Amino acid sequence: MPMVKELSPSEAKLELEKGALLVDVRETYEVDEFACDVPETLVMPLSELQNKYQELPTDRDLIIACAGGGRSLYAATFLSQHGYDKVANLDGGVFTWHSQGLPVKKSGMGAEKSVNSCKLW
Repeated sequence: MPMVKELSPSEAKLELEKGALLVDVRETYEVDEFACDVPETLVMPLSELQNKYQELPTDRDLIIACAGGGRSLYAATFLSQHGYDKVANLDGGVFTWHSQGLPVKKSGMGAEKSVNSCKLW
């Protein structure tokens, strides 16, 4: 099984500022409650990942996130096994991101667009 790089929230924030894409694998209703406030987030629930992972870009660094880090680690491992080599897991998930004082969007705070049946914040 491929080893997946783990990024702390502060490391992830720096990578996101450099152009990495945050892929949130929580269910849509979870993301609607609150999400990391970053330039670009693609929502692809874990329940849809196996059928839609090929919609993810292969030429960008991807940081995979969920609530606490477990689902995202599974998703990042899955992606690594399917040819994605620029993948990292957000260690501790969005809850740790928030607990470390990094910016979040709460329900109703951001516009969202539907892209390829996934939500793009």
